[in-house]
Amino acid sequence: MNKTDLIIIGAGPGGYRAAEYAAKQGLKVVIFEGSEVGGACLNVGCIPTKTYVHSATFAEARERMATVVGQLRQGVEGILSHPNITLVREKGVFTDAHTVGDYTADNIIIATGSETKWLPIKGKEDPRVVDSTGLLSLETQPKRLAIIGAGVIGMEFASVFNRFGTEVTVIEYLKECLPALDSDIAKRLRKYLEKGGITFKMKTAVEDIADIDADVVLMATGRKPRVQADFANAGIEYDERKGIAVDDHFKTTVNGIYAIGDVNGKQMLAHAAEMQAIHVVNQIIGKPDNIRFDIMPAAIFTQPEAACVGPTEDQLKVDGIAYECKKSFWRANGKAMAMGETEGMLKLFVSPEDGLILGCHAYGAHSADIVQEVSVLMCKHTTIAELADMVHIHPTLSEILKSAVE
Repeated sequence: MNKTDLIIIGAGPGGYRAAEYAAKQGLKVVIFEGSEVGGACLNVGCIPTKTYVHSATFAEARERMATVVGQLRQGVEGILSHPNITLVREKGVFTDAHTVGDYTADNIIIATGSETKWLPIKGKEDPRVVDSTGLLSLETQPKRLAIIGAGVIGMEFASVFNRFGTEVTVIEYLKECLPALDSDIAKRLRKYLEKGGITFKMKTAVEDIADIDADVVLMATGRKPRVQADFANAGIEYDERKGIAVDDHFKTTVNGIYAIGDVNGKQMLAHAAEMQAIHVVNQIIGKPDNIRFDIMPAAIFTQPEAACVGPTEDQLKVDGIAYECKKSFWRANGKAMAMGETEGMLKLFVSPEDGLILGCHAYGAHSADIVQEVSVLMCKHTTIAELADMVHIHPTLSEILKSAVE
């Protein structure tokens, strides 16, 4: 049996980031990956999807996807070639709490990611039905695409394929799309996409795939943590639906074993996995940090894109938190007018007591960049009075944020 400092199971965004950071801190790392390095995000998720978002045609998207994914995968391979890292190209399986494959370590990080959450709909075995991986594998552009689910995956693909010229219908059980986004912002974005030709069937449940008239049906009903039966060999507490149970420092119920990224079900975002990776390695080496996991920005890359950080207005109301809502619009911004992208709205929530920023939800060109600025300000406990005193370049879209507090 080979002894090492740290074992990592999974080489996705959380796993390879943990390996890279730990290796630079002097730890000897063994990382297991039974598939391609980079995980779902790089190979079949956020990166391939964004090549589609930034391509004019289906054919161009497929060509660019292969090139971009290949280049980034090589980059991850380069990261994992560090002399302190051993990449084992097989699935990592526990035999006991501190043994995986032929290696043993006091500290182990599980970063097995997530997989498609298939709804038990009649006819889901129909060959027309695909998940996001299957949709990205299509060699021929569908003429008619039906999407079950108006979450992030569904909305991004709806926007992309509509632009490619495919007839797109989105079917959603809830009354509004993108439940993590402020309902006012989500409704405005949906209405804009409707004007662009996408058909939305809200408050509609799919009972039988045979009832759907489309060439391809995308099951975009979310993802679930990828857990493994062998976790039980280590005594780890986990749930098939919720993932691995962890505390605020991503420690599992077994001493020395951590779970990061989608598999713990906390914040299913690639950037969350990366920061959880850093925090866990810091825990292992005894290095303090001040990472704010309660402030987690997110983006939806429709056209126009949307983004958010902090609670929605509805959540603030439900939680009884006092707030003021500041609004601003893309149509009043010089850069947006010059770009010809005047569709958009920003809502900034602030505390009336001390002026602290509580959150921001927006849709419009480059809204992710604007919300990222808000996220930084929130991490530094910035008030709107302080924001109003900060110089913003003219003409830029960042002035949309500035105008909200003037």
